[in-house]
Amino acid sequence: MFLAIDRVSKFTYVEFRDDMGKMNGADFLRSVVKAFPYAIHTVLTDNGMAFADLPKNRNGPTRRYLGPHIFDRVCAENGITHKLIKPYHPWTNGQAERMNRTIKEATVKVFHYPDIDSLKTHVLTFVSAYNFAKHLKALRWKTPFEAVCHAWTTAPDIFKLNPRHLIPGPNNPPATA
Repeated sequence: MFLAIDRVSKFTYVEFRDDMGKMNGADFLRSVVKAFPYAIHTVLTDNGMAFADLPKNRNGPTRRYLGPHIFDRVCAENGITHKLIKPYHPWTNGQAERMNRTIKEATVKVFHYPDIDSLKTHVLTFVSAYNFAKHLKALRWKTPFEAVCHAWTTAPDIFKLNPRHLIPGPNNPPATA
C-alpha cells in the first residue's frame, strides 16, 4: 500500500501496488500529482527502494552512470523538492505512519476479508470517508476536503483545478485499486 497525506489539510490518497519497486513508487507519485487539486512543492518520504537509492549509491560513480532515482526524476518533472527522512527514524514521517496505523486499526484488525480485493475495497472506502466525512480536531472540526475547499477560497492561485470537482459521485467515482 502506498499512502500520501497532505501535512496541512490531512487529505489522504492511497493506492495498492503489487510491489514496492522503483517504477511503482514513481507511478504512485504521478498519480498523487493528478489526484491532489493543488501544486505539490515538497515530498517527504522514507528511504525505501521505491523512493531512493541505497545510501552507498546516492553519490559517486553509480549515480553519475545511472543518473537520479526514477522517483527523483518524477519530482523534477513536476517541480517537486524530494526530502528523505533520516534513516531508521520512521517517526519523522509521523503523519503517514499514523495514518497507516489508523487504516490498520479500522480495517485489518477489525474485519476478516475473504480475499485481497475485499480488503482493498474497504481501505479505499475508508480513506474516501476519512477525506470527505471525518471531522478532525487538528482542522478545527473540518473534514480534510473542507480544509482543501477553504484553501481554495483563500488562495486559488495554488490550485490546478477546483477541488469541488473531486467529490465522489456518478461522474467522478472514487479511486480504484
